[in-house]
Amino acid sequence: MNKLIALIALTIVSYTLSAQSNQIDFVEYDMKNGMHVILHEDHSTPIVAVTVMYHVGSKNEDPSRTGMAHFFEHLLFEGSENIGRGEYTNYVENAGGTLNANTTNDRTFYYEVLPSNQLEMGLWLESERMLHAKVEQVGIETQREVVKEEKRQRVDNQPYGTLLQETMVRAYEEHPYQWTVIGSLDHLNAAKEEEFQAFYKNFYVPNNAVLSIAGDINIKDTKKLIKKYFSGIPRGADIIPPSVVEPAKSAEIRDTILGKDQLPLVVQAYHIPAQGTEEFYAVDMLNTLLSGGESSRLNKAVVDEKQLAMFCGAFSFALEHPGLTLGFAMCNMGTDPAEVEAAMDEEFERAKTEPISDREYQKLRNQIENQFVSSNSTMAGIAETLANYHMYLGEANLINTEIDRYLAVTKEDIMEAAKKYYTPENRVVLYFLLDENAE
Repeated sequence: MNKLIALIALTIVSYTLSAQSNQIDFVEYDMKNGMHVILHEDHSTPIVAVTVMYHVGSKNEDPSRTGMAHFFEHLLFEGSENIGRGEYTNYVENAGGTLNANTTNDRTFYYEVLPSNQLEMGLWLESERMLHAKVEQVGIETQREVVKEEKRQRVDNQPYGTLLQETMVRAYEEHPYQWTVIGSLDHLNAAKEEEFQAFYKNFYVPNNAVLSIAGDINIKDTKKLIKKYFSGIPRGADIIPPSVVEPAKSAEIRDTILGKDQLPLVVQAYHIPAQGTEEFYAVDMLNTLLSGGESSRLNKAVVDEKQLAMFCGAFSFALEHPGLTLGFAMCNMGTDPAEVEAAMDEEFERAKTEPISDREYQKLRNQIENQFVSSNSTMAGIAETLANYHMYLGEANLINTEIDRYLAVTKEDIMEAAKKYYTPENRVVLYFLLDENAE
């Protein structure tokens, strides 16, 4: 018995030490021009991630000029008053680094991962992007072609490439989430140079940005460099965020999308709370219960036992404003989509009525903990997560503590979330079917 107690104690101590080693330490502060700065010092590898997150995504766009935020993801690599066209990438790659950017419905994120002795260059590049970017016709025309090609590759020529577009436009009647991030090429083609310049002036300003740096840095020296490159950038006008509230749904929306895809796809989109809200954590854990791994409920029932689909799952499309749970199933050849939908519904109903076993609940908690730990495995990932938590929830330290919000969710909370949100009147159901007349 004493050996068993000693083993348990050793396990607890080891777990505690591991948890402490995963603590992300950081400092943060606001500059006079309104830019928020977050710094994480980590000398484990001689690299540094220099990132800037702007609080502008597709939801900030004029409904007649959709796609602007995504367009600027590309356009702001065109150079600046002090960086020639096409040279932005060369600076980073010649220094042995990498760079990229991405846009969501809610924000745009730029980053460089560099050898730590190139930190100053990274700060200079991002300050140039913020203050002196070239927003002119030649770059606009170049990036129009780039975005057109991206749409062809990622939407037009991808299996079920219009899934998100067809879902969002039906799920949101008033909120700007109703259009996708890539937006409308017709809108971008119609936009004039002065409209692009106005968009840049409005949103790419220090008071709408988070500068987040993680890696092999000295915080005191880094603060001096940040002051050197960013303190002279003037504050922009205050940003007025969208205030549209999507009305509560009272009836199911159902439609069929015909295309070139050979196998039927069933999509169910349920409205859920915004990320960071108390009920969001219960919904997110519910989706992990339904879809987290091969032994998850949806996969086990619809794919393995009933053999109705090639794959089946559900995930949280987490957004700053209320988002969606997207349930999906690719039907086996010759299977009636209605039969697949009924099998999915059965599992959603089961989540409302059948108590979660202790074993299933513990497995769920373990999955959440593993996801939380592995999510911060890179310097760029840490920098992005810190910026996300500050921008959306005003609390960067959630990088260390959000796991507690998940682990506070009870089995009863998960069942209540299923009852409240996974109802027919709160969803969109789409069948993606083969158009027999398509060439």
